[in-house]
Formats: sequence, structure tokens, C-alpha cells
Amino acid sequence: MQCNKCHKQTSITAGTIFSATKLPLKTWFLGIYFVTQDKKGVSSLELMRKLGISYKAAWRMKHKLMQVMQERDENKPLFGFVEIDDAYLGGVRSGKRGRGAENKTPFVAAVQTTDQSQPEAIKLSVVQSFSTEEIKAWAEKALSPGSTVISDGLPCFNAVSSAQCEHDRIVCGGGKASVEEPEFYWVNTLLGNLKSAIRGTYHSIKPKYVQRYLAEFEYRFNRRFNLRTILPRLSYVALRTPPMPEWMLRGLRKGPN
Repeated sequence: MQCNKCHKQTSITAGTIFSATKLPLKTWFLGIYFVTQDKKGVSSLELMRKLGISYKAAWRMKHKLMQVMQERDENKPLFGFVEIDDAYLGGVRSGKRGRGAENKTPFVAAVQTTDQSQPEAIKLSVVQSFSTEEIKAWAEKALSPGSTVISDGLPCFNAVSSAQCEHDRIVCGGGKASVEEPEFYWVNTLLGNLKSAIRGTYHSIKPKYVQRYLAEFEYRFNRRFNLRTILPRLSYVALRTPPMPEWMLRGLRKGPN
């Protein structure tokens, strides 16, 4: 569209995540449907096959939609009773395993439960490390004051108190004992389902994109009982998400020359 007076040109998609796209909006809406309706997610390769577009176009669409999901939920704190645990994503490699292992991405998994001990909402957040400073910063953003947080004996989780939360520590040791602890049932179930979905759908993901994939899983889980409205709601949010060119999607420091 062009203004008759100043001749400035603009587009109906300008200023949105759809800015400068060469794909029809119908293709975008169909892509949103596939991304939101499968509880295990859909890979860029599968999206390419379903939509009949190139792999690069499917990759850009997938990551832009995940970015929309991430920005939508990142400022929504959990409240009430919350189970938390430390977790890592990364392939099996030689050397140290578990906490402190190299080449793995650490993240915090949190599950908000109801009074009937049913999962209500989740938050999956990448952290630099499991240090007191990192968990303090995470808690102040991810938890509402007055929440009751239950964790294992990892010392850094004591920092949730700085977010004005009550903290209940259960020292249960590692391995099978920690998995079978009933107080951590839902957070352990969440992590099992998450890692199963990633292995089955994506096989592996690059560390710099981990937060987007976690945000995608989080977004779908938190709206799992509203599948009929998830497509129009995500489309609505996409219209209010600023443009994100490919160099930003790929985490480059600056755009192409």
C-alpha cells in the first residue's frame, strides 16, 4: 500500500512477526495450526513437507513462531504451590555426567499445581548455571511473591526466598530416589515428557536455540485444555510481536552487510 500524499509504502504485515514474508498468510495460519496442535511438536523438516515450502522457509517460520511463544509467556510468573528442579539438555558424551557436565544446557523446570495436586502451568527457563545469583534472578522474575516452592537439596534453590516465597527443601539424594519422591512427581513427569518429545521430534537441538524449544513446549502445555482457541490466540500475539529477520533468529551480533 502507498500513501497518496507522501508516497510512503507500507504493508499489512509491517511491524509484525510476518513482516517481509514471501509466504501467503494462509500458509502461515496452516503452519500455526501444525505447530500448536501436536503435543510433541513438529520439526522444521516435517513442516516443510506438510506445507510444501522450502526447508529454509519452514525453519524461519518455525523459529519465528517459537519466538512469539517465548515472548508471550516469559513475563508470566507462576504462583501458589510450585515444584522446581534442575535439569540439562544435551547429548550423551564421555566425561562427567549430571550436574556440572560439559556441553549441556542447564535449565530450571517448574510446575505450578492446584489444591488437588494437579499440574496447572509450567515454566522452563535456561540459566547460565545453578548458582545462587542465577536462581535469585530467575525466582524474582518467574515466581509470584507468597508462593510455596518445593525443591531438592541443591543449595542454590534457597535463593527463591529472595522472591518472597516460602521454601520447602526435601533432601532426597540423587538417582532413582529423587525420581520416586512423591513431592516431585509432576516436575519429574514433565521432564520425562519434555525429553521424550525432543528426542522423538527433533533428535537434537543447538544450545543457542534451547530456550525457544522450551518455550514452545511450555506454551502448548499451558494451553492444552484450549486447543480450539490456541490458533487464533497465537495469531493475535504474532501481530503484536516485532519483526525478527533471519540474522536475529540465528543469534548473530549484527545483520548482513
